[in-house]
Amino acid sequence: MACIHLQQQPSLFPTGLKSETRSLIVPSPVGLILLQASDEGLLRLQILAGKEAVAQTGLPSGTACVSSLLLVAQRQLEEYFERRRQTFDLPLLPEGTPFQQRVWKALCNVPYGTTLSYTTLAELAGNPRAQRATGSANGRNPLPIFIPCHRIIRSDGSLGGYAYGLPIKRFLLNLEASR
Repeated sequence: MACIHLQQQPSLFPTGLKSETRSLIVPSPVGLILLQASDEGLLRLQILAGKEAVAQTGLPSGTACVSSLLLVAQRQLEEYFERRRQTFDLPLLPEGTPFQQRVWKALCNVPYGTTLSYTTLAELAGNPRAQRATGSANGRNPLPIFIPCHRIIRSDGSLGGYAYGLPIKRFLLNLEASR
């Protein structure tokens, strides 16, 4: 059920990809989403807040610098938001430290429609005493939704944080709960 295709040795993560980065801005129920990819895989998903954020990207809405991978990612996101997709089958290349890589890989094992605590995520990432570092890695996830960081909540059942705000986290959790 893994949703991420990391390199076998996380320490060899690409720092300077050789292929051109392409971008696509797509509408979604949580706002406009900026997708970025190289020929090797998806690099980034960013939820844009308003027209100002779109203007700051320098990209027009629609098909700017599109690749077939970006179009597949767009289709899979649409299926996710329509409740027709629970996992993603895309090459993901999030850039991060080896520890962040372990956390993001562990996130991909959190099933659709379920939540885990930061403590449990730290255990899955191989460092049960690193809850704060795990939370920080979770918050630095460059591919939210594809790497489902929204499924991590506090041990007391409260939502905790989310890089794009609690209303979007709540929306994503409710979307998955109503399957």
